[in-house]
Amino acid sequence: MTAQEAFNQLDPKKWAETSVVEKLHLLEEVQNNLKKYADDLGTSDQKMKNTIMGEDIYTHAESVFATAVPLAGNVSACIQLYESIAKGEMPKPLNITKVNDDTYDVHVFPMDAKDKVLSGTQSGHLRVKGTPKQVNPLEKPAGVTAILGAGNYSSSLEMVKALFYDNKAVIHKPHHLNEETDAIWEKIFQPIIEFGALRFVSADQGRELTTIDGLAAIYFTGGTGTAKAIMGNTNTPMVAECGGNNPCIIVPGDRPWTKKEMEHQANQIATVAKLNGGAVCGRPQTLVTSRHWEQRNEFLNALRKALSEDTPAAGAYYPGTDKAEEGFKKAYPNAEILKPENGRFKHANFMLITDCEEDSYATQNEAFCQIMDEVALDVPANAKDFLPKATAFCNDKLLGSLGCMLLIDEDTKKAHQKELDTAVNNLKYGGIAVNTIPVFVFLSPYLTWGGNEQGKEMVSGSGNFGNLLGFENIEKSIVYDKFVAPGHMLRTNQKAFDHLAKNMATYSMEPTWRNLTKMAGTAIIDSLRKKDF
Repeated sequence: MTAQEAFNQLDPKKWAETSVVEKLHLLEEVQNNLKKYADDLGTSDQKMKNTIMGEDIYTHAESVFATAVPLAGNVSACIQLYESIAKGEMPKPLNITKVNDDTYDVHVFPMDAKDKVLSGTQSGHLRVKGTPKQVNPLEKPAGVTAILGAGNYSSSLEMVKALFYDNKAVIHKPHHLNEETDAIWEKIFQPIIEFGALRFVSADQGRELTTIDGLAAIYFTGGTGTAKAIMGNTNTPMVAECGGNNPCIIVPGDRPWTKKEMEHQANQIATVAKLNGGAVCGRPQTLVTSRHWEQRNEFLNALRKALSEDTPAAGAYYPGTDKAEEGFKKAYPNAEILKPENGRFKHANFMLITDCEEDSYATQNEAFCQIMDEVALDVPANAKDFLPKATAFCNDKLLGSLGCMLLIDEDTKKAHQKELDTAVNNLKYGGIAVNTIPVFVFLSPYLTWGGNEQGKEMVSGSGNFGNLLGFENIEKSIVYDKFVAPGHMLRTNQKAFDHLAKNMATYSMEPTWRNLTKMAGTAIIDSLRKKDF
C-alpha cells in the first residue's frame, strides 16, 4: 500500500484512548510472536549481510541478537511500565540528585532485582534540565508517527517507542536492506496492525511518507544529508539520529595500568569497534590519549593485538564502506591495515591510524566501518590537566555529538572524582559511557539516544529516542560501570559470544529467573574458554 493509504487506514484517536489493560494484552501478544519468529529474523539478517559480502562471517546467533534483543528488551520494559500504570502510578526513579541550580541527575537503571543481576555494576542516569517531571504515556495526545527504519540494524525499536512511549499510531518504512526482515516484523506486530494502530509500507515510500499532511512526528535513523533533506520538505517535527565521530577518552592513570587491565580495555574497545562491521552509530572512532602518557605505546600495541589476534573477524557489509575506506586511505596512505584471523576474510580488514592532528580528516569524518584513529593531546598525563583538554577537544573538534566513551581506572577515579564529574557535565554528547560502551545507552529503554547539539548545525540529529519513564527536558544519558567489570562486552571466543547472544535473546523475550540463571551460568563456564578462531 502507499504511505497515504496507510495513513488513511489508521485510527490514532482509538489507539490513544485504548485502556492500559488492552495495551498490555497487545504487548504480550507481540512478545509471544517475537519468540515464535526470532529465528526467522536471525536467518534473514544473517543472509542479507553474508550475501552482500559473499562470505560467511556473521553467525545466526549474533543475527538473532542484533534483531530480536533490542526490541525484546523494550517490549519487556513496556510491559513493566504498563503494569505499574494499571496499578495507578508511574514507576519512580531510584534516586534524584541535584547537580547544580538547574540540573538534576535522575537514576533510572537498574530498576528491579533481575535488572541488577543482568547489569552487574552498571548504573544508568538521565541528566535533566529543571525540576524533574514525568509524563504518563497514556496522557499524551493522539497522532501518527512516521518511522523510517535504519539500514545498519533491522530491529526497529522506534515502533515500540512511538506506540507505547508516545501513544501514537505508526507507519513504518524499512531501509531497502531490511525489506525481507521487515516482512517478518509485520507478522510479529500483526495484533497491533489488526487493531488499527500500525501499518507497514515498502522501502520506496520514503518521500511520500514524510510529506503526508497531518503527521505528528517523523522518526528517522540514517545520514545527516538525508535528515536535512527531509526536514527541508516538511514542517512535521522530526526526531533524527544520524551518527558522528564518537570519542573514547583514555584517562592517564595516577598509577600504571596492569597488564590484565590493559588487555581488558583493549579487548573491550576492539569488540565494540568491530560490532556489525563497524556500522554501529555509537561505536568509538577516535581514541583520545595524552602524548605524555608513559603507557600510550603499550596501550596502542595492546589494541593492535586485540584487533588483529584476540577478537574474531567481523564483516564490513554496509553500503558506502568502500568509499569511506578510500577516503581514509587517501588521507592516511601509511595507515596500518590489520588482518584479523590471519586475513581469512577479505571484508574483515581493520584500519588503525595513530597520532592524527586535532584538526584533520580523521576527526572531521565519520568512518561507520572498521576504521579507528587516535589523537594524542599535548597535555600532561594526569587527570586534572588531561580531562578539561580532552573535553574541549571532543566538544570543539570532533564531528557530531552522539556518544562518548570514557575509561578511567578506579584509583584515578577516586582521586579525581571532581574532575570526572566536571567532564561528564561539560561533554556535549547525548550518551556518555564511563568505563563501558555507548551501545549500552542505546539498548536501555530507560535512557535516551540522540545527539546533543543545541545551538549548533545538525550533525548527529535532533531530539532523542527512548525515555521509558517519561521525563521531560533531558540533556543527556549517562551509564557508569567499574573499570574492569564482568558485564563488559569482550568478544574473545566466538562460541562463547554465540552462546551469550542466544541466551540473551531467550532471556530478553522471556525475562524469567530461570532464563537469567541459565545465561549467567553459561557465561561463567564460557569465560574459561580459550581462543577458538
